[in-house]
Order: sequence, then C-alpha cells, then structure tokens
Amino acid sequence: MVDLSVIIVSWNVRDLLDKCLTSLQRATRSERPGESREFNTEIIVVDSASSDGSVDLVREKHPEVDLLPQSSNIGFTRGNNIGLKRARGDFLLLLNPDTEVNPGALARMLEFMSGQPQVGILGPHTLNSNGSHQSTRRRFPTLATGIFESTWLASWAPPSVERNYRMFDTKDSDIIEADWVQGSALMLRREVYDSIGGLDEGYIMYSEELDYCRRAKSASWRVFYHGGAIITHHGGKSSEQVGAHKQIHFQSSKLRYFRKHHGYLPYLTLRAILLLQFSWQLCLESLKGALGHKRELRARRARIYWQVLRRGLKARL
Repeated sequence: MVDLSVIIVSWNVRDLLDKCLTSLQRATRSERPGESREFNTEIIVVDSASSDGSVDLVREKHPEVDLLPQSSNIGFTRGNNIGLKRARGDFLLLLNPDTEVNPGALARMLEFMSGQPQVGILGPHTLNSNGSHQSTRRRFPTLATGIFESTWLASWAPPSVERNYRMFDTKDSDIIEADWVQGSALMLRREVYDSIGGLDEGYIMYSEELDYCRRAKSASWRVFYHGGAIITHHGGKSSEQVGAHKQIHFQSSKLRYFRKHHGYLPYLTLRAILLLQFSWQLCLESLKGALGHKRELRARRARIYWQVLRRGLKARL
C-alpha cells in the first residue's frame, strides 16, 4: 500500500531537482516531539527530455525514484498527467522540482487531509528562497484581476483587487479554506483524481492548478491552505528558460480559463484589453530605443512584445 505519491515534472533543473529529492528523503518523517510516524511514499519523476544530465543524476544518486524519461519536452501539464496515471498512492502530491520540503510538512498535510474527508486539495505554506512568505492561496479571479495581473496596468490596480485575490485579509499561519492554491506543491486525494480526471492539457503552463481547483470545487470538493506545513519554492526556474513564450503562455492560459469558466464575452473583452496593452508597450519601448535610451534593453523587450502580438494571445480551446 502506498500512502503518498509525489509527482515531479522536471526540465533542465538538475541541481534543484537533486535538492528537492534530497529534501523529500528527510520529509517523510514527522518531527513532532515523541512522534516518529513514517508513511509509505513513492516518488515519480517525469523528465521532459532534459539535456543537463538530470536523468543520469536521478539514476545514480536517487535509485529509489520511479523515473519516467520522455523523448521530447512534453510540457508541465501533460507530464503531471503521465505521473498521475503511474501513481498508486491514496494521496497525490504534484511538486515542482525547484522546491525543498521541510521535515514534517508532508506528515502535517496528510494528517489534516485524513481528518477532513471533504477536503480534496491542500496547499502548503510556501517560502521564497530568502525565507520570506510566498503568496500561494487565492480567491477565484474576477475580470478585473485578469486585466491587472502581470500586466503593465498592475501598478494602477485598485488595492482591493490584489487584496481580495491574494487573500491578504488572512494570516500566513492560518489553516484556511481558499478557492485555489498554487501548483508548486498541490496535494490531492485519489478520489478527486478518480472523479474529475487529470489536469487540462490545453494549459501548457500557468493556470492549470486554478482550473483544476475550480473543477474540484464544482464537484463539491473543498480546497484548503495549510499554514503549518512549510516548503521553500525557488521559483520558475524552468519557465525562465523560455523567454517570450513565458508571457505568451501566461496570458493565453489566463484567457483559456476565462473562456472556459466565464464565457465568450469576458474572454473577448479581456483579450482585447491585453492586446492593446502589449501594443502600447511595443510602441513605447520602440520609441525609447529610437531615442537612444538603453537600446539593447528596449530592443529585447520590443521583440518579446512583438512575439506576443504575432501570436495573438488566442486561448487554446
């Protein structure tokens, strides 16, 4: 019997993957005084055709891992679905390779979910590399959130938009219900996967966990954040390798979510606003570059915005 299956999709982050797997070896034991409860864990690594020696590292240094090397870069969502199909655990943890799990964190998450049968998905308290808090609990985004989040207009957003979306009215140490939790570390019950299936592969990267939590809540499961279970997330090391595609995937995935869960009109409205923003940014960066202000930087940004506009930010439907 397997209590917990940990699924990691990795692409060219060899050293971080090594740290993640090492942390998991320590994290399978509770550190509470007088308690040393172990639980049966399997670790599945889906390697997305890494070229940095990740596969050899896992085989040589972590032979206990169930390694599933792929012949091409299959993307984050598809990689997780391959791991989910392989998993045998009663609970399933989707974990980024650029994370480190604190001792006792997994035991606390399993203990909480075992005592709360209606909780289908649980996210931990996540820290940045420097030990500061990383916001990972959310309410569902509104159209205003979609307009302002990670765009040029972010600094103009009314404070209430950010405060409500990121649940700043709650404490980082709370154990609290949320609408969704970030996918860098997302634990779910086997029953959730059995009832709603895997991640939507229409999302290449970004918003896949938002969509999954929404589907789970629509199927009457509850989503919680656990402030006492701590991991460190070093943040976006795979996505940093894809340049302009990061913006394209982020905004396109956002649009897919709004088209899927809010309808065609909100999708069209949001897409038009985003395209106008990127058009304005392209013009502004091109003008600054022509005037001789940080030309290399302006040219690089202009290329990114041009690529975004060429792709048209069409949601994968």
